[in-house]
Amino acid sequence: MRLDKYLKVSRIIKRRTVANEACDAGRVIVNGKPARASYDVKVGDVLEIVLGTKPIKAEVISINEYAKKEDAPLMYKILE
Repeated sequence: MRLDKYLKVSRIIKRRTVANEACDAGRVIVNGKPARASYDVKVGDVLEIVLGTKPIKAEVISINEYAKKEDAPLMYKILE
């Protein structure tokens, strides 16, 4: 699954266009490297998202094409 779509489906970022812009601006880092929106997310990847004042660090646990609001937080684990 594309990185921008994963961020939207998991509800880490609310809209796909915002996720896409964050990737283009270099604010999304996967496994220590800046990632493009087209990056193929895999289970075990560590995502760092810098939006606002506090960065978010999360590990990908599962990849689902669709997720209900209650199930979205189960797709990742917050680190630190």
